[in-house]
Amino acid sequence: MIRLEHVSRIYPVGEARVHALDDVNLVIERGEYLSVMGPSGSGKSTLLHILGLLDRPDAGRYLFRGEDTAGLDERRLARLRRRHIGFVFQFFHLVPRLTALGNVELPMMLDGRPPARRRERAMQLLEAVGLGDRARHRPDQLSGGQRQRVAIARALALDPELLLADEPTGNLDRQAGREIVELLESSVRDGRTLVLVTHDPELGARAPRRIQMRDGRIRSDTRQEGAHSHALA
Repeated sequence: MIRLEHVSRIYPVGEARVHALDDVNLVIERGEYLSVMGPSGSGKSTLLHILGLLDRPDAGRYLFRGEDTAGLDERRLARLRRRHIGFVFQFFHLVPRLTALGNVELPMMLDGRPPARRRERAMQLLEAVGLGDRARHRPDQLSGGQRQRVAIARALALDPELLLADEPTGNLDRQAGREIVELLESSVRDGRTLVLVTHDPELGARAPRRIQMRDGRIRSDTRQEGAHSHALA
């Protein structure tokens, strides 16, 4: 599903050039669940942004669903993001003036879905994440854990194949964080691919496949089947 070949991303910092990613090679199969860990500045978020087609590499190739993304224009990239990728961020990024229902409907509205169909789908998703009774509440009327549940429902609105989560429990207490992780993991059981970026080793250890990054490079790539069944117990 995903193939990175010798990918680099370089940012100018003053007169210096910082390699946020440095010759990264990575293959992710459909239905995999992996965590990406490492210290601040290791390249985790840059990697996630490239996987999510929010950024482009300066060198190397990124093949998504067998298609080389280098030659795609912004319209095509936006279509791929909308149809195939769901995003869950640390800071939720909900629209403050919209209700939970409106926030979940938003991707479907942008995709041109009819109002009745998108409202029905949004309600189904909110009920699935345990917020059917909060559909009419705005983000400022919800707890942090509830807002992240809305964000997950929104990420699933167009039934994406790939779910990218960047520090999704970073602003939550332990109990709320556990519930969010379990929701994300349930999407893998539904056949989705989940890439979870985290600095929390306990959270990262739940994933059957774990990638450690440092200085823009992948330093280790290990697998342990069934890891998420006992971590964070």
